[in-house]
Amino acid sequence: MARRKCPVCGSKQWHKEPSSGLVACSEGHILQNYRNETNEADEMNTTHVLRRRRMKTGREKKKARGGADPKLYHGARGRFHYFQCQQLILRRQISELRALWDLPPEFEAICRDLWALHLSLLPTPPSPEPYIHAQELSGESELRGAEPTTLAAAGPITQDGSLVSPAKPPNNGEDSDSNDSGNSDEDGVNGSDESDGAPLEDDPELAAMLREASIASSSSEDEDDNEDGHGASAGDFPSETPRKKRGQGARRRYEAPPSTIAVLALTCWVLRVPAMYLDFIRLIQSYDLTYLDPLRFLPAEMLRHLTKHSVQALSPPFPPTTLALHSLTSRLAKLAGARYGIHVPEANAAPVLWRVTKYMGGTPVLYHLTKRLAGVLSLPLTAHRSMAPGLEAVKKHDPESHDYDDVPPEVALLAATIVVLKMVYGLDGNMRTADADDDQACALPRLDDYLAHLRKMEDEETCETDGLFGARSVATFDDASVDAYLAFCEKALLGPRDEGSGRLAEFFPRAPRESGLGAGKPERREEGRVLRAGIASHGASEARPGEQYPVYNARDVLGTLPGPLGLVVARGAQWVGVPETYVGGVVEKYERRFVRWWQTERRRSRGT
Repeated sequence: MARRKCPVCGSKQWHKEPSSGLVACSEGHILQNYRNETNEADEMNTTHVLRRRRMKTGREKKKARGGADPKLYHGARGRFHYFQCQQLILRRQISELRALWDLPPEFEAICRDLWALHLSLLPTPPSPEPYIHAQELSGESELRGAEPTTLAAAGPITQDGSLVSPAKPPNNGEDSDSNDSGNSDEDGVNGSDESDGAPLEDDPELAAMLREASIASSSSEDEDDNEDGHGASAGDFPSETPRKKRGQGARRRYEAPPSTIAVLALTCWVLRVPAMYLDFIRLIQSYDLTYLDPLRFLPAEMLRHLTKHSVQALSPPFPPTTLALHSLTSRLAKLAGARYGIHVPEANAAPVLWRVTKYMGGTPVLYHLTKRLAGVLSLPLTAHRSMAPGLEAVKKHDPESHDYDDVPPEVALLAATIVVLKMVYGLDGNMRTADADDDQACALPRLDDYLAHLRKMEDEETCETDGLFGARSVATFDDASVDAYLAFCEKALLGPRDEGSGRLAEFFPRAPRESGLGAGKPERREEGRVLRAGIASHGASEARPGEQYPVYNARDVLGTLPGPLGLVVARGAQWVGVPETYVGGVVEKYERRFVRWWQTERRRSRGT
């Protein structure tokens, strides 16, 4: 290490004077800010200590600089900006859904109202934009000049955007005179300062806000004196009310991007649109509904203020599930009805039931039987089970409602359809044969024809979905498949582009191209499949439909379903977007409910 130079003469020769211990150069200039100390302890109870402390020069402490980017929003302002981005994404989703499903203009108005209710019903409602940043954006110089004094008087801004006044020390009787004199002096000083600067009366809005803050602080202090002086009252600060602590996961789940899809789903409930949760999921998977990678549709002015956590929260990697969407939708419907008295009608069950029957390869007879069974079971068709009408209580101990009856309507109708199929066919490997010509089972197809029909439908749908995304070589693609795959990749990676603008497109318009998963698919012709109807067998030894009805325990994780029943349950679970075990649990619950109803009807017919 090179020797340092003397700041006076530039000499590099140094020596220590033995008498004083100072360091001097060859010319006798003393090195400043240098000290050599030796501490010795000669006591018997302590050990010998020899410590030298040196104060070296030339070390300039680096100033503590904050590494935060001033363009990024944090705290209450960042949360407010996060919901602004979600609202912009919701507006795009509304416009896309209206174009896809040809929805009326009232759909957008109802979505706007439900979105406002959703924000107000969150566990921690988002605060309005903080006052400081609102004044900075407005650019009013007079208010900006008054901010330091007002903020010093009002205190910090809480998470909900309200101004908090600092707590005043209690005034005792002994210090009343001194406090009065001190207050009078301070009033005089403040009066002189206000006379020099801009008075608060020039801005009535600011004066009103300060007045409300002072009233809130005074009322909270009065209540604190009556309640041992701990904390603020629940009426003044709703965000600080003592409540049961929840995990961060619950709060983030209600604020996540699936909440916008829940708003769309609840709007369809209000307008009686027969939409299922899986319809939204399929639109998301095909990139027809903005949900995956939505930041590319936000303006750059909004993206520059997002932190990495907000970017991650706004960019979900997967579409939501059916059960997650139903949980958010039912919660929003329940709270909107409990707090604001908003009534959400029942689901439009008739079209949904026909969609279930058609997908399960059924006939109008199966639709009619399922409808009758759904009426017997009192299936809930409301967004939340608490909104369903009460059950008819014949005896005192009869329940008024079914607990844990909060499944999605399409899952409930699917479970009722499976129960009807089990009554008719058994689906346990044993044949069921009707013994009368007027039996409803004779109007349904035979079991072997029905199962073959289900397998053929499954194979056709698998070929359609695996045509573009299956595990096969690109060399096997034809021209239509390549165009369809490139169109989907363009839509998923780049987004829709306006190709019909500009002078070139005006004179040379491009032919409309079908984009998405539907492009390049061969036309599927619905060939009429001949399904033979069941024939009554008089005096047969087989069990009749409805007899020897097996009920499988859904909690038996090691058990396996019979082949026919497993095929039916797997196809239904795939169509509604829930696990097979969940469908099995709902089917078991409805079967045991039907058994209780049947036993009650038998006792009632006997007069017992």
